[in-house]
Amino acid sequence: MKQNQYTKNIKYIIKQALREDIGDGDITTRLLIPANKNSIAHIIAKQSGVLAGRDIVYQVFKSIDPRVKINFRVKEGEKFSKGKIIAELKGNTRALLSGERTALNILCRLSGIATLTRKFVEAVAHTKAKILDTRKTTPNLRILEKYAVRMGGGTNHRFGLYDMILIKDNHIQAAGSITNAIMRTRKNNSKMLIEVETKNLSEVKESLQLKVPIIMFDNMNLKQIREAVKLAKGKARLEVSGGVNLRNIRKIAETGVDYISVGALTHSAPIIDMSMKIDN
Repeated sequence: MKQNQYTKNIKYIIKQALREDIGDGDITTRLLIPANKNSIAHIIAKQSGVLAGRDIVYQVFKSIDPRVKINFRVKEGEKFSKGKIIAELKGNTRALLSGERTALNILCRLSGIATLTRKFVEAVAHTKAKILDTRKTTPNLRILEKYAVRMGGGTNHRFGLYDMILIKDNHIQAAGSITNAIMRTRKNNSKMLIEVETKNLSEVKESLQLKVPIIMFDNMNLKQIREAVKLAKGKARLEVSGGVNLRNIRKIAETGVDYISVGALTHSAPIIDMSMKIDN
């Protein structure tokens, strides 16, 4: 995705998020807080984690009041402990209160994804396997969630249906076979990278004969994965998908595969809880 399109998407997400929360105005804050009051606030971690989303927090508050100043005390992608002051904010009290929830919602969500990703990355650090994300993301927030995966040390798989050819089980079923699917794909588009999903050793052999550059092992057990890796012998890059968790990922990585995709990075990551406290 080009940088200008990325920037536009982020601005749109923030605009919509603030519109959802603030609507016609923050009634409580407007009634209680004088328009000219200024405050200092701190964002504090209520549990340990890995930070992701600093720039989003910055843009949330700046879009409400450009005069708000933010000093982060934790770097993006850096680990922090419970009780750590993540950032200090100075500015109009109304602006701080009105942006609080939107900023924290995004920061907590992205930091949760980065934190879970880091756990998977560290579990396979002794191998060559790279941790990939999937398209199992929150609608309209994929750009942010995949960013958080990168901050956790993971690698982004395809962004959408348009930037890579990934032939999955339903494509194969509709086409009649892996061979039919690959031949039709190559006939109609010979330039884009192709990956095919396989569910057994017979399909792996078929894919290898067709010289598919990336082969995915979908929901195979460890024995099947080991045998499939032996069959491939460096003839294709290999990805494992399905049923991956922190209990089994080490053994999966040790089979010698190149990639392990984990949908849980984005669809099941718990938030890292943080709060914002006004000091005066």
